[in-house]
Amino acid sequence: MRRREFMAAALAAGTEPAAPIDLFESGAGGYERYRIPGIVTTPKGSILAYCEARKSNPNDWGETDIFLRRSTDGGRTFAPPANIARIAGPVEENPAGVAQKVAAPGVLYDNPLAISDTKARAVHFLFCVEYMRAFHMRSDDDGVTWSAPVEITATFNAFRPDYPWQVIAIGPGHGIQLRNGRLAAAVWLSTGTGGHAHRPSVAATIYSDDHGKSWKRGAIAVPNGPEFVNPSEGALAQLSTGEVVLNVRTESPNARRTVLTSPDGATHWSAPRFHAELPEPVCFASLLGDAKSKRLFFINPDNFENRQRKNLAVRVSRDNGRTWPEKHVIDPGWAGYSDIALAPNGDLLCFYERGAAASNHFENRYLTLSRLRLPR
Repeated sequence: MRRREFMAAALAAGTEPAAPIDLFESGAGGYERYRIPGIVTTPKGSILAYCEARKSNPNDWGETDIFLRRSTDGGRTFAPPANIARIAGPVEENPAGVAQKVAAPGVLYDNPLAISDTKARAVHFLFCVEYMRAFHMRSDDDGVTWSAPVEITATFNAFRPDYPWQVIAIGPGHGIQLRNGRLAAAVWLSTGTGGHAHRPSVAATIYSDDHGKSWKRGAIAVPNGPEFVNPSEGALAQLSTGEVVLNVRTESPNARRTVLTSPDGATHWSAPRFHAELPEPVCFASLLGDAKSKRLFFINPDNFENRQRKNLAVRVSRDNGRTWPEKHVIDPGWAGYSDIALAPNGDLLCFYERGAAASNHFENRYLTLSRLRLPR
């Protein structure tokens, strides 16, 4: 579909798309690849867009930094990128990556995730180092400055009696604040003994009830097995019922997303199930709840057929995710990981990997911000 035809189709569907903005471009600033986008709207209305900046090895295990860009005009213009994640002292390489011969020289900062804390008027930022340590930072000035990173790896160590992980990751994308104030983030853990040192894996959550001062583990929500194969990256949203839904990536052969619910975002998870309407091209997907309109948004490459990362689309549910009758194509071309946030004016902001085919596989070129105005 040509760009003009796409715009016309979007307008016919009742949307008003704005011109996309490329916030990061591969090769710029001395980084070979920018990946793993995340986006949140702060309690004061600023937009924070963040990502991994991969230095010279574009795979998951190379030297990587974490960059953030900030907007104070609803996502129309952004400040220059800022490198926001740094820890002191020497950093050990993950033994799982070394054993699999995928680790590369240089420190690996990975899996950034932000949470907007409306009750404390703050923003929390989580990230990992070498897929084996986790850290928390907080900003009380709308994302301008951040506290020194505080290690929270002990939260993940609490999983070890149930799952002997060697590799951990947070999110990515964004976390959520429940209406009772709890902060929650999806996580995944791996023994690191399988492919790319990321498999096999299980999905879970971590949470904080004191605005990020301390973090606790939840139950393992989706174990690995013959039906749900290598559950990993997940996204959370609180439903109008108060329940929390977890939407998880797996490598299961039926190519459908895995969903389950919990009363508190941490425990008593329902049995996982596949959702027939949500495709799974083995790619991170994002979820967003809008408490005001009681809508639920879901975004990922809308491809049921060959699992190629293309045809990025937003789906809308008005019944807490039971059905997804509305679909709006954001980009009909090659597109990968994506995250979504609501701008202060109600527009849906879609921050995603955009690129081209390389040997019939997706190759990321840009991290692009697209704006969509949806009918309520």
